[in-house]
Amino acid sequence: MENRINFTKAVIDALPIPESGKRNTYHDIKTSGLQLRVTSTGVKTFSVYRRIKHGDPERITLGRYPDMTIEQARREAVRIASDIAEGKNPAEVKRGHKAELTFSDLFGDYMERHSKPKKKTWAEDQAQFRLYLEKPLGNKKLSTIDRKSIAHIHSSITKAGYAPTANRVKALLSSVFGWAITVGLCESNPVIGIKSNKENQRDRFLQSDELPRFFESLAGEPNSTIRDYILISLLTGARRSNVLSMRWQDISLERAEWRIPMTKNGTPQTVALSPEAIEILQNRKPSDDAVFVFPGSGRAGHLMEPKKGWKRILERAGIGNLRIHDLRRTLGSWQAKTGASLAIIGKSLNHKSQNTTAIYARLDLDPVRDSINKATGAMLAAAGVKQSANVAKIKGTK
Repeated sequence: MENRINFTKAVIDALPIPESGKRNTYHDIKTSGLQLRVTSTGVKTFSVYRRIKHGDPERITLGRYPDMTIEQARREAVRIASDIAEGKNPAEVKRGHKAELTFSDLFGDYMERHSKPKKKTWAEDQAQFRLYLEKPLGNKKLSTIDRKSIAHIHSSITKAGYAPTANRVKALLSSVFGWAITVGLCESNPVIGIKSNKENQRDRFLQSDELPRFFESLAGEPNSTIRDYILISLLTGARRSNVLSMRWQDISLERAEWRIPMTKNGTPQTVALSPEAIEILQNRKPSDDAVFVFPGSGRAGHLMEPKKGWKRILERAGIGNLRIHDLRRTLGSWQAKTGASLAIIGKSLNHKSQNTTAIYARLDLDPVRDSINKATGAMLAAAGVKQSANVAKIKGTK
């Protein structure tokens, strides 16, 4: 048989492009029936070519190279050949292949049937999919996603400098495939066996000498939604997902309180709002019936991913190795600097600890509010923004 070659990446990448209107077909020497067709436009497509018992040969298209890897094509070719050997109709095999779920299909089912009903952090799952998974995996059939595919994604995120994020994405993928197995949508979890990155506990927070540059950079941020989101994150110490989905109906400007109906800990939380936080919210208060404090254009209706704005702010300030979550730690650190007890800090940040749960239950909001106000004042003083009125100057609007 002509054009019999060993399908390797180097060999396939080097294959010549046929003349206009023509197509070359190559046969894998390792997997019977597996072909690669190359068109004059450079498109390379895997297919299975098998003769049916008492019938004519049939060709079943598998997928395009390099979206489908050689290993995945070989595995599919063996599976289809086995189906045909058992007497299955190749047309039905092909229809079954086309009907197979893509990862986007699976993730959509996972969100609607598991994540949204059962996880308080479902919005983070959605954001991770859009940022890290939709492009490399979205259109792939589940049978083509193997451990190598997942390991490549984990490695890429890690090499970009986001080792903890890579672990979170890996955990999400494992959860998706684990759920899919329980509901009969797939048979194996390709994440199993991939090692997580070693994570060191972070102790990063904004230092006194960084605060003036940080606030100056905030004043220069052109996107008011991003600017105010960062300020409220810093002044409340609330978790990222809670601030992103902050709703007007949960805020009482009169009582200076923000009631979070449900947090990551599975409990509600009442956040004491400092005068500076109140001023920012008053300036943002819309005249219409807006739902979210930080609206967004996506399906969720609120801001989902402030990463680009955060990067701009840090670059202008000349500050490195600071994450949005570190703003939460910053408030707690400044509370400690201004004399707050660990119980007060834990109550204000809604930390869940078996050792201090009983203490938290006895605390009312007044000492927490005093601690937050004192810490906020100390931060603003260190930043050179000593008066509450100056927060409006940072905001740059009303």
